[in-house]
Amino acid sequence: MPGGGRRHEASPSVTPTLPRRRPPYPGAVTSRILPTLAAAALALALTACAPEATPAEPSPSPSITFAADCTPESDVTVIVDGGDLAGADEVATDTCVAADEPIAALDALAQAGVELEGSEEYGDAIVCRVDGQPSADEPVGSSEDPAYVETCESMPAGFAYWGLWVKSSPDGEWGFAQEGIETLTLAPGESLQLLFSLDGAPAAPAA
Repeated sequence: MPGGGRRHEASPSVTPTLPRRRPPYPGAVTSRILPTLAAAALALALTACAPEATPAEPSPSPSITFAADCTPESDVTVIVDGGDLAGADEVATDTCVAADEPIAALDALAQAGVELEGSEEYGDAIVCRVDGQPSADEPVGSSEDPAYVETCESMPAGFAYWGLWVKSSPDGEWGFAQEGIETLTLAPGESLQLLFSLDGAPAAPAA
């Protein structure tokens, strides 16, 4: 070689190899997951602090006016008591009817929603059935005549009938009406009761 020198060959360039990043092991938290977890934790905390919803209370039922609430100066009391009739609960009534002046008993009963039925022979001069009681299809339940069924053809039987009672004041005593339902008139503060008597009971209204 010219010049007598030793020839040096250039060493090939070496590119350093960087270590490969391994994926995170299962369950590891990365910088991308952290914000998501923080938001979820905040939402859970807010939910836990929120007040529980209060269930809505049911609307109160319409009030019913009973005889004890009647005003003597401007009401009359209307009572229907079926006694020992099988359908007594279906006809039970105890209510007030507005009356600042005398009112016909028939009108007071009509305003109280009480429906009367007379007999074929005597018409509306007597009360044979009240709101469909006693039943026209079943025996009244008398021990004197177990097979007796009220037909309302004439006068009701003496052991099963509707009695008409009146009371002059709230603290007064009940007395049997001295006139029929067609002509009876009630003054403010008075009470009217239709009471079914079966085999002699009840003999009179309760005080």
